[in-house]
Amino acid sequence: MSTKAAARGTRHAGAFKTVAGIAATAVAGLAITSSGVYALLKAQAFNSTNVAAQSGTLLLTLNSTSTSKGFSADLPLVAPGDQYSRYVQVQNAGTLPGNNLVLSLTDGTTGNSLTSDAGRLQVKIDSCPSAWNVSAGTCGTTATAVTNTSALAMKTNGTTLVTGAIAPNATQFYKVTLIVPDITETSVNGTLPANTIQNLTSSLRFTFTMDQRAANVTSD
Repeated sequence: MSTKAAARGTRHAGAFKTVAGIAATAVAGLAITSSGVYALLKAQAFNSTNVAAQSGTLLLTLNSTSTSKGFSADLPLVAPGDQYSRYVQVQNAGTLPGNNLVLSLTDGTTGNSLTSDAGRLQVKIDSCPSAWNVSAGTCGTTATAVTNTSALAMKTNGTTLVTGAIAPNATQFYKVTLIVPDITETSVNGTLPANTIQNLTSSLRFTFTMDQRAANVTSD
């Protein structure tokens, strides 16, 4: 091999080694940089005693007792002038205070004038600080008249029974009286009059609703 050819070979080999060395250095640099992304200083501090966080419950129950049968009994064949009282105990059975208690009425029967006509079925509600004397229909202390309205109005808007806070375990005692107002009708030759109050069936559901207390916003 000539001296010139050997020189060229030496230069090529040297250039290749140089490029390879640069590439190896670059790869090593990338490896160092990549691993170095996760290498940083940290510091922590924490409370030595854990803070307890417990969620409360908001529960409403209708209690059935010897002095309160609630709405368990159906109404018999009603006639104008009839009144039927039901005694109800409503308890905040949760651990959270409640706020505002509302009673609403729904009728599972469609197109029934008993609850779709303001002049038909009426609802009167009285409250007592303690359980009612069911047999006598009296309150042991002083009863408070809450409302005297139509079933239609209760279906539309409901009735507010308590305004404000209701403590856990607090119980409300109500007498709910369903009244069929005095209505005069005359059937002729075995035919009922138009828009009659007779031969009607309603499926009534009374629903008590209680809100939660106002949300707490505290700074300690």
